[in-house]
Amino acid sequence: MSSAPQIRYPDCYGIDMSRMSEFIAFKATIELLQQSGRQNLIDEVYNLCKEEEKKPLAEMVNHVKKIYEPFSTEEISARIASLVTADGIEPQVDVIFQSVDSLHLACPNDKGDWYFTGDYPTLGGVRVVNRAFINYIEDNQGRSY
Repeated sequence: MSSAPQIRYPDCYGIDMSRMSEFIAFKATIELLQQSGRQNLIDEVYNLCKEEEKKPLAEMVNHVKKIYEPFSTEEISARIASLVTADGIEPQVDVIFQSVDSLHLACPNDKGDWYFTGDYPTLGGVRVVNRAFINYIEDNQGRSY
């Protein structure tokens, strides 16, 4: 069990977590989209993120949130469990994350939830998440900031 919600978005405020490919929740969601025939959503979000780069910082929107919308947290967690379970393991493996709501109850005075929610406290965070998604699609291993 994790003591945190699923990490879905880059952190650009000191911790070097800028590559989408490093987030198991992102990997699981991309696989779910591909397996369910929703590659078009991945392409749509990529195009939206590319368009965001042309906008002034104050007008940018986090379009990467759309990637997660078709699936529940439980569906993503189940896919994560299958990704981290080695072949030949007989018992069922479940991966359980704390919910964002529970995190807020446990830490009511801490608003640092952007790598779980995508709700960045600064406009620069929105730019970073969109760039991180573009980098993922374009197979660019560089930092997003």
